[in-house]
Amino acid sequence: MASPAAMAASAAASKAMHTQQIEIRNFAFAPATLTVPAGTRVVWTNQDEEPHVITSAGSQFASSKGLDTSDSYAVTFSKPGTYAYYCSIHPMMVGTIIVQ
Repeated sequence: MASPAAMAASAAASKAMHTQQIEIRNFAFAPATLTVPAGTRVVWTNQDEEPHVITSAGSQFASSKGLDTSDSYAVTFSKPGTYAYYCSIHPMMVGTIIVQ
């Protein structure tokens, strides 16, 4: 039987495998389109010096607060589908999460 430490390490590794990063830089999301399996946690991190607000185009997930430089916001996508989002401060900034 696995030790509690080994089980915790396994759980941490499993969680890490289901986290994807999106960088906000130069008024763009990178990558602009991200395809992930259901259950993935997506983390946006603002690398710009201007604030940004992550907003679901169809109100499919809660909007972030204003993200200042180095701030992050995370959403776990549990259901398959296509999730379009944008920055409500800079609406020309758009992105898509495809959950399979």
